[in-house]
Amino acid sequence: MAYNPPKEILDRYADVLVNFALNSGEGVKKGEVVLLRVGEIAKPLLRSLRKSLLNCGAHPIINYFPDDFDREFYELAQDHHIEFFPDKYVRGLVDQIDHVITIVAETNPKELEGIDPKKIMKRGLTYKPYMDWRHEKEAQGKLTWTMALYGTEAQAKEAGLSLEEYWNQIINACFLDHEKPIEKWREVFSEAERIKEKLNSMKIKTLHVKGENIDLKVGIDQNRRWLGGSGRNIPSFELYISPDWRKTEGKIKFNQPLYRYGNLIKDVELEFKNGRVVSSKASQNEHVIKEMIATENADKIGEFSLTDSRMSRITKFMAETLFDENMGGEHGNTHIALGNAYQDSFPGDLTKVTKEQWKEMGYNNSVIHTDIISTEPRTVTATLEDGSEAVIYKDGKFTV
Repeated sequence: MAYNPPKEILDRYADVLVNFALNSGEGVKKGEVVLLRVGEIAKPLLRSLRKSLLNCGAHPIINYFPDDFDREFYELAQDHHIEFFPDKYVRGLVDQIDHVITIVAETNPKELEGIDPKKIMKRGLTYKPYMDWRHEKEAQGKLTWTMALYGTEAQAKEAGLSLEEYWNQIINACFLDHEKPIEKWREVFSEAERIKEKLNSMKIKTLHVKGENIDLKVGIDQNRRWLGGSGRNIPSFELYISPDWRKTEGKIKFNQPLYRYGNLIKDVELEFKNGRVVSSKASQNEHVIKEMIATENADKIGEFSLTDSRMSRITKFMAETLFDENMGGEHGNTHIALGNAYQDSFPGDLTKVTKEQWKEMGYNNSVIHTDIISTEPRTVTATLEDGSEAVIYKDGKFTV
């Protein structure tokens, strides 16, 4: 008999997303408009989300889309279809909404395998204005968002788990086994805030990540702050920062598979020189990662992240970046993102920074933002402004 998560669990899940994750921990307010982006298979969670929003007095706008629906578009679409952007509709939508909840629910993680990746990347470029408009509104403090996972048979199979085991990871990771999960989230975010404050006070210039398959230097320097614990993504245990892409040097091999653009990519290896990827390898679907890196500014780093194993209750591979980038386990995890930087890593007023200033500070700008994950043992050493060094992460834990 197929496993279905109990309604009580889905109601708690919705409560976390609506009343905690959005509005930076404060939840939605009466009269606000929330876009719900949910696939067909996740309809049970959609019902709980809509109920929660209506109970709060908010207005849901529902973007409900069919499962396994993308491949045919790419098979049939001509160039003018790929390049079509409904600007008036999308502009109006961004202007209307106050928050966005996106539910990841893959019924076929390899749906686009064999599709020319150039088409997929080009489609992403077409919709770049949508993300730019969202980022602009977010920078003004007028938009918040969150993402969450709805477990499916297909995803569970990719992870080597039964659907019930898969959902148990979701339930544990999101504290849905607690009667009041929001209280647990507040505890976790309080500890994340403590670590962030310590890291931000250290005046770090560079980070050196060293392990058996990692020897990578990442430039931090001025005009940056560590982020995390904001509710963007549930679960979220990572602490991350947008580096100065120009100061990335070295090599890194990732031991976790990457599901991206409807493809499974394995054993990604990257080498950086002068801030750019100069060599990339993968044992499976290498052509997809290379095509992605060939996209404008996707050969530069946009994010560096660490997860403390003591915070995360995720202990198994989930075949979904949202969870895998927050994996705890014995060694925690490190991940970097190729492509777009998070501008909210800037500690000042985002609305007063010009495009040229973002460029001068080394904040990368790209339609791509792809997280790639390693859970191998590593030590992270910071070099500070005064030239001294300090280990900030070892044995899967922050040491500050």
